[in-house]
Amino acid sequence: MKTARAIHPARLLKLTFCAFTLAFFIAALIAPDRADMLPGLARILTGQAQLTKDYFKPELGGLSASMLNTALLAAICTGLTFLPGVQVTGATALAWFLTVGFGTYGMNPLNMLPLVLGVGVYSLIRREPFSKNVHFAMFATGLSPIITQVLLYYPSFENGPRVTPLGVILAVVISLVVGCAMPALCAHSPAFHKGHNLYNAGPAAGFLCFLIFAALYKTAGVEAPAITADLGEGHPLFVNLFCGICFALCLLAGLIINGGIGDYGRLLKDSGYRSDFTQKYSAGSIMMNLGVYGLFILLYYNLIGAAFTGPTIGAVFCMVCCFAMGATPRNVLPIMVGYGAMGLLNRLGLVAFPVNGQALVVGLCYASGLAPVAGEFGPVAGIAAAMLHYVLVTSVPAIHGGFNLYNGGFTAGIVCFIIVPVLEHYRKRV
Repeated sequence: MKTARAIHPARLLKLTFCAFTLAFFIAALIAPDRADMLPGLARILTGQAQLTKDYFKPELGGLSASMLNTALLAAICTGLTFLPGVQVTGATALAWFLTVGFGTYGMNPLNMLPLVLGVGVYSLIRREPFSKNVHFAMFATGLSPIITQVLLYYPSFENGPRVTPLGVILAVVISLVVGCAMPALCAHSPAFHKGHNLYNAGPAAGFLCFLIFAALYKTAGVEAPAITADLGEGHPLFVNLFCGICFALCLLAGLIINGGIGDYGRLLKDSGYRSDFTQKYSAGSIMMNLGVYGLFILLYYNLIGAAFTGPTIGAVFCMVCCFAMGATPRNVLPIMVGYGAMGLLNRLGLVAFPVNGQALVVGLCYASGLAPVAGEFGPVAGIAAAMLHYVLVTSVPAIHGGFNLYNGGFTAGIVCFIIVPVLEHYRKRV
């Protein structure tokens, strides 16, 4: 344990952020379509970001451009964590990987930075150091697609992209509203899901986006854009090699830092309920969990035959983000089993959506936020929660118009609101 204690978890997480940022830049430079990298980035910056746009698709960006966009987001988020006074915890790691995961669908520097600045204004109003609210700044970016929409495509999305005075005003107002409201809503969110949804910002972003969408379209009498997926063919070899190498190196680093398994066995037994691994386990074990959990997710997506599009690699990183905040292969396995059971029902013709369909591939990512349900109430409860999430996740986008990137996290909050009181009433925690 002496070796494991040599590195503080916060320091190791910062180094991890830097390493992944570099990895994304390298991936952008070695991607086969790198000659189209900068024009592709321009398409990403000016294209609609409403769910679900696959930035791997050449018409929307391209593979190299998507990795460059992800690298830029990672660089911005990493820079935020190095600001004086920032305390890096499991929540910071969750916010970092969650935000960076959207670099391949839905987010870019143009639509995320106004929301980060909005939280900066919130910090000034509250007379608090911005360093205290860095993770809220990253969580606020879950509404990035609405910034693109009002800035370039509102009110008529058919004539865009174009910047208008109205669009600039709306982007500024929405950024301020979101930036000032998200920290308060995130603080209140645990009362909604009772701590059983690892994607705590999901319900906060979902309800706030519901309000903004209703005001911009329904109330204003403006026609809302249809929620349609625009997907490419995917890059399975590239995604598997990139993610496989990154997560394998994380596992190896964890083993070296720990000088062996260390206390990883104890971490695996954690229920994940209201748990910050950086306060409980060694840095090496946390890094091992990032590696093992990441490879576990990658294996699952290969087994179900997922198309390795931009949203799929995004889902891998948005799912692994909870590695230091409660998620482990052990408590996420029942969630995967629940989704797999619904996939079997699809094969029998009893449900409409296949488990390897893009919406459900991304849906599982956020269903994993229900891991504390499995950890606290047992695997059967986790399976039931996952199946309920499967039922709801494709219907929820209609509420917010597809402008909330945390759609699945919002759905997980709703599932908790329904199932946790019932479980508490009828069952004891394991």
